[in-house]
Amino acid sequence: MKKTHIALLLLVVVAISVISAKFLDFSTYETFGSAEKSPEKSFHIIGFLDKSKGIVYDPKADPNKFTFYAKDKSGNLKQVIYINGAPPRDIDKSEQLVMKGYIKGDAFICSGIQMKCPSKYKKDMAVGETI
Repeated sequence: MKKTHIALLLLVVVAISVISAKFLDFSTYETFGSAEKSPEKSFHIIGFLDKSKGIVYDPKADPNKFTFYAKDKSGNLKQVIYINGAPPRDIDKSEQLVMKGYIKGDAFICSGIQMKCPSKYKKDMAVGETI
């Protein structure tokens, strides 16, 4: 191979690496505690909705914001402010929440929520049947 071909191939590899690092999200799941160490940096946090605190959504005041409380896997409780609209449908029935956002002050500012709901594919159990 000529030196120009090698240089061009190297340039293509570097360009692909830069583009993938910029646009692909390689984040890992964190806790509220570890996210507090780097405020304003985006994280994915797995948590559970704290149903005892309730969900606050007032579309007249701000239709693009609702708040709730969530616990992460370490048991840390944090107020979550979702800034992308109304509450996702059936959020109160979810088993887990995967929340994408950042810490600002005492709250987690959330831009995306993925809900992990109970499996509809679990075997229906007959009366008196045990696992």
